Amino acid sequence: MTFMQWLTGPHAQLFSSSSVIVVLALMLFMSIKLYVSYRSKGTYRLLIAGILLMMARQALLLLLAFPGWSLLPWVHIASTLMAILIFIVINFVFMKLYTIRSLQLKTTPFILMVTAALVLTVVQQAITPLSDMKPTDAGHYVFPLLDFYSIVITVMIMLSTRSAYMSPKYYASLLVYFCLELARAADHYVFHSSQAWLLLLVLLLPIVYTGILFMLLFEWVIERLISTYQTSIMDGLTGLYNRRHFSAKSEQLKARKPVAVIFCDIDNFKRLNDTQGHHKADGVLKQVAEIIREESSGIGHAGRYGGEELLACISTDRVKPDIVAESIRRRIEEETIVTVSVGYSTSKDSKELHELIKQSDAAMYYSKTNGKNRVTAYRSMPASAKAATT
Repeated sequence: MTFMQWLTGPHAQLFSSSSVIVVLALMLFMSIKLYVSYRSKGTYRLLIAGILLMMARQALLLLLAFPGWSLLPWVHIASTLMAILIFIVINFVFMKLYTIRSLQLKTTPFILMVTAALVLTVVQQAITPLSDMKPTDAGHYVFPLLDFYSIVITVMIMLSTRSAYMSPKYYASLLVYFCLELARAADHYVFHSSQAWLLLLVLLLPIVYTGILFMLLFEWVIERLISTYQTSIMDGLTGLYNRRHFSAKSEQLKARKPVAVIFCDIDNFKRLNDTQGHHKADGVLKQVAEIIREESSGIGHAGRYGGEELLACISTDRVKPDIVAESIRRRIEEETIVTVSVGYSTSKDSKELHELIKQSDAAMYYSKTNGKNRVTAYRSMPASAKAATT
């Protein structure tokens, strides 16, 4: 037996189906984890069903390729029908996962495609009863209506997703599947399994197709994990760290280097909200947050403490906190329609982070009550002002 003969014989189907089943098992594990972890139960339930169907069909292909086994025609037509239904379900699921949620994916076309597949199966049986069917010389049973329909729905889905924002890998999967269906049709109807290279394509392309689906699902899982993580650490409006994560990052920075906490509060923010509306006020808040993030980048990090109160925690081993604080105040005055009152405190004032935040807050309040749009260092405050905050 030559290597090419081995690749295109029953052992090749064993290799092909086993490889596909291993990839599908990994996809099934991820799908179950998604089903347990997220609220979109219906989509993940359908994904699990589709993967289980794909595994069942690969097991069926192994039986069909087993030497000496002569299975009834209905098993062959069931395998062909399963392939069509699986393709429709899998594409519906991935389009559901990857399309923007505001664009409601219509289920009617997919239901019609499934219905058409079932109707064509009945028509195929009516035209050529299974009891009268004979296998080809290569041992295949051919079902022209279903085989042609499989190519047609592949083209339909390829055309219908042109305007949708999908991953390039998704389009690659459609192209691979289209090539697989063409190769299978050419092998069955034109070359009658006489071309080894065509048989090789029919056996290897399912592995490539399933591998692309695996990468698509893996990317989706990674994106969800990143999104969940960012939601847990970021403020949704400003994009700065939320209060809890800001404190955690600041503790880490303080453990390595001397730090300063810079506390900023937007002046007359309530009046801005009342006179120009929340949309305008939110836009200004984002501008101020971006300036604070830029000024603290490379030397620390920024966070939202609450409302219009924004903070930065910076390392002071290379920069002076008063210069950074003044740069923040000046840029906000020049680049936005608001001003900020700023206060800061350094590691020299306290070794505890919560005390640094409290002191910088007190310094900011001193700026607020003494003219606004200014910077105050906690250690420069009068003793009476400090005493009032303790």
